[in-house]
Amino acid sequence: MIRELDAQGPDFDAALRQLLAYEAEQDEAIENSVRAILQDVRTRGDAAVLEYTRRFDRLQAASMAELEIGEVEMQAALHSLPAEQRAALEQAALRIYEYHARQKEACGGGFSWRDKQGNLLGQKVTPLDRVGIYVPGGKAAYPSSVLMNAMPAKVAGVGEIIMVAPTPDGVRNPLVLAAAALAGASRVFAIGGAQAVAALAYGTESVPAVDKITGPGNAYVAAAKRRVFGVTGIDMIAGPSEILVICDGATDPEWIAMDLFSQAEHDEMAQSILLCPDAEYLQQVKAALARLLPDMPRSAVIATSLAQRGALIKVRDLDQACEIANRIAPEHLELSCREAETLVDKIRHAGAIFIGPYASESLGDYCAGPNHVLPTAGTARFSSPLSVLDFQKRSSLLHISRDGAQGLGRIASLLAHGEGLQAHARSAEMRLDVQE
Repeated sequence: MIRELDAQGPDFDAALRQLLAYEAEQDEAIENSVRAILQDVRTRGDAAVLEYTRRFDRLQAASMAELEIGEVEMQAALHSLPAEQRAALEQAALRIYEYHARQKEACGGGFSWRDKQGNLLGQKVTPLDRVGIYVPGGKAAYPSSVLMNAMPAKVAGVGEIIMVAPTPDGVRNPLVLAAAALAGASRVFAIGGAQAVAALAYGTESVPAVDKITGPGNAYVAAAKRRVFGVTGIDMIAGPSEILVICDGATDPEWIAMDLFSQAEHDEMAQSILLCPDAEYLQQVKAALARLLPDMPRSAVIATSLAQRGALIKVRDLDQACEIANRIAPEHLELSCREAETLVDKIRHAGAIFIGPYASESLGDYCAGPNHVLPTAGTARFSSPLSVLDFQKRSSLLHISRDGAQGLGRIASLLAHGEGLQAHARSAEMRLDVQE
């Protein structure tokens, strides 16, 4: 069902590399298909989007107007929710908004200062004009992804939020539309896949081109985002979801088993790994996995995920567990230990760190507040969760005084001549010794 590894074993490094290997997003057939779709949408616009939506989502729409979901329908979806479900969605939206508002304050805005020559130097921060958020909608519906993408954009002050979400067979999920209403999406289109990414990047007769595309999707969406980068901005290239749990053996084994399930149920390529120094506890978790699996609605997906990419790994101690976690750089890292706080400083690479046995990864997915759009496939070594900063850009400010131009101009002239760029040098020299 799930492989078992020993970090002290002679072949552990090779086994870990094999476990972490993920090449699906580089599949040549996917790349070729995406290349053709992007070019077709860029050339034919709405007509191409409609054709691919009919083919891939089995949605027979005669025009793009049928695929745009208006504010009336979104508000109707919000009001149609059972009271308890609506309250939960509203509370999640508020917590996510508040977290990102505090994030914006902590990151700071623009700044400036004057040096001794009276030069003003600084930074101006402005929000993006228009962003596109991609909300997955194939194997499941993700209202949480609506909130996690739209709320930081809203906090940042983005002018327009264009949302796209596939609706296979024309099924529109009311929770997704309700979340869009709460999050203030400007326009929503029932389209997905590479064609939706192309429409957002290049613009069509109906879908406006955006400055940046955020949000996860399948391998086709990831390949499309990679290809349109440069025409528009992107947040990251997301791979399958991952969870890594470090446990000291004190947490209820069924809690840990369900935490591993929580990622494995996303899709067959998701990854769930447990690190623990207690061999007997690992067997208890293995037994809990077998015991709980038959009752899971997505048991087939979970079983395949655990068999292909899951692992229970015995480590020497918690220090070695942290070392291995830093090598993996997981999307989600749970420190399910009695003194979890002592391990936080030992973690250098992780998308999100869940501290203590009560901090289940699922709380971060839905309502705790921090963003659930996280770096995957080891990219937490150099990238960060989606944030307010992803929806802002920074412009440098340089206001140079006459006195400042004298000293700086001579420095620039010398350096420009050294680089063989005489026009640069002359540009600076022409401002030397000029009387106001």
